[in-house]
Amino acid sequence: MTLTDEQLRQVMPNLPAAKRRLYLPPLLAAIAASAIDTPLRLAAFLAQLAHESGEFRWMEELWGPTPAQKRYEPPSDLAAKLGNTQVGDGLRFKGRGPIQITGRFNYAKFGGLLGRDLVGQPALAATPDVAFATAALFWQSNGLNELADSRQFVAITRRINGGTNGLADRQMYYERAKAVLGTETGVARDAPLARGHEAIVADARRRAKGAAAPRKARAQR
Repeated sequence: MTLTDEQLRQVMPNLPAAKRRLYLPPLLAAIAASAIDTPLRLAAFLAQLAHESGEFRWMEELWGPTPAQKRYEPPSDLAAKLGNTQVGDGLRFKGRGPIQITGRFNYAKFGGLLGRDLVGQPALAATPDVAFATAALFWQSNGLNELADSRQFVAITRRINGGTNGLADRQMYYERAKAVLGTETGVARDAPLARGHEAIVADARRRAKGAAAPRKARAQR
């Protein structure tokens, strides 16, 4: 599965051309590495990222700190969940990348998977290569390719967001991306059901023939 500059422009029309040229190579590398390799998978991936990052305009969480962001700091239940153990971890490990990985635990996890020291250099998480790689790894490791295969877009949203915030906007991008990528081209959406129906009809015919044979034999006697 590939993605062209023109397709990306159509899915994210507010993304400037210069940023498209900057982001497309690492985006392509990330989707290839994480098996986002069908039109349906890529459409769902692009739709979620487009919403989460404002069409790749925000690769870093804006910091206030807001009351919600203050909860990133220990001691708090949220800080413990994020693995934030030291004063300043909230800001240090704020959301970065198009899916906004957050917290010391996630920086360590994805840094380890990529072989990059994101704990020691958290700002790397906002650079294009790392940002798209972490987003794609998050996607793959949370089973979102499989959900995309069966068009469970709301379930994907819940796994990313924890709820369905911004669902209408996400679905707008999803429908746009599916149209741009041609997810319906050559795809019979009901093919499995059609094959199932044919098998049922064939079985019924065989049963009917089997029932008719004894009656014919009795008639001949």
